[in-house]
Amino acid sequence: MAFPQTRLRRMRRTEIIRNMVRETKVSVDDLIMPLFVCPGKNVSNPITSMPGNSQLSVDLLVEECKKLVALGIKSVLLFGIPEHKDEHGLVACEHNGIVQQAIRAIKAEISDIMIVADVCNCEYTTHGHCGTIVDGDVHNDLTLETLAKQSVSLAEAGADIIAPSDMMDGRVGKIREELDKNGFYNVPIMAYSAKYASAFYGPFREAAESAPKFGNRATYQMDPANSNEALREVEQDIIEGADMVMVKPALSYLDVIRRVKDTFNMPIVAYNVSGEFSMVKAAAANGWIDEERIVKEILTSIKRAGADIIITYHAAQMAEILKRENK
Repeated sequence: MAFPQTRLRRMRRTEIIRNMVRETKVSVDDLIMPLFVCPGKNVSNPITSMPGNSQLSVDLLVEECKKLVALGIKSVLLFGIPEHKDEHGLVACEHNGIVQQAIRAIKAEISDIMIVADVCNCEYTTHGHCGTIVDGDVHNDLTLETLAKQSVSLAEAGADIIAPSDMMDGRVGKIREELDKNGFYNVPIMAYSAKYASAFYGPFREAAESAPKFGNRATYQMDPANSNEALREVEQDIIEGADMVMVKPALSYLDVIRRVKDTFNMPIVAYNVSGEFSMVKAAAANGWIDEERIVKEILTSIKRAGADIIITYHAAQMAEILKRENK
C-alpha cells in the first residue's frame, strides 16, 4: 500500500512509539573508556587537546575507574606513559611497567571491571614508532618478539584482554602462541585489525607522548583509501586467533565497519578516536553544536554501522546521559 494509506510518520508520532520501534540502541555495556596512566603519585596532567581527559598516576587512575564503574562503565582500555623509553620498547615488557602496575592496583580494589591492555611500542620507544627500527623502517618480525613479551607480561599482571594495535603482520598468531605457552589460553585477543594511517590520531599523540620522531606510520598502518584490504587484514587476524576485531578510526570508516560486520560473524569493535572526540569538544566549546545530541548521534551511528563494542572518550558522558534518560 502507498500514501495516503501508508503513512510512515505514524510510527514517529509520540516519544513512546519512537522508543518502542527504535532499531539501534547504545548501552553502557557497549562502551569502553580509554585511560592514560603515568608515573608518580597524585598526578593529573590535563591533555590540552582532549578536554576532560588527563594522564593519571596509578592512585588517581584507580579512583577514576571507581567513578566509571559507578556510572556503569565496567571496561577500560589502558595506555601507558613510562618513566623512560628505549630503542625497542622493552620497557613495556617489564614486570613493574607502568601499565602492569596500574592493572594490579585496579584489580586489588575493584572486582567488577574488565581491563583491556593495549599492546604496542610507540609509547615506549625513543623514536616513537611501533617497533624495532632497521634501515629506517619498522622491522616486522623483530617487533613480533617484543609484542609477544609485552602481551605475556600484561596477562601476568591481570589484564583481561590483550589488544595489539601495532599492525605488524603475524602479531596475533605470535601473541596467541606465547599466551597459550604461558598458560593464558583463556585471555582473549582484541585485534586492531583494520587500523588506518589516520590524521584523526593527533590528540592521542599528545596524550600518549607517542608521536614518531621521523617519517610516519604509512608502511604499517592502512591506506585510508582501501576497504578491500581491510577485509584481508581482518580475515588474517581471525585465522591467527583473534577473538574480536577492530576498525579504527570509526566515523570516517563506517562503511568498513559495515563490510566487516556483514562478512565475519564475530564481535566487531570500533574505536571512536581522539580527533573525532576533540572535534566535538571544540565545536561544543564554541556553541556551534548541541554536544549531548551529537555524542548520542555519533555513537548510535557507529553501533548502527555494525559495531558491537565502542571504544570512546565519550563513554563516561554517554553513561551519564543514559542514566538520566532511564530514570
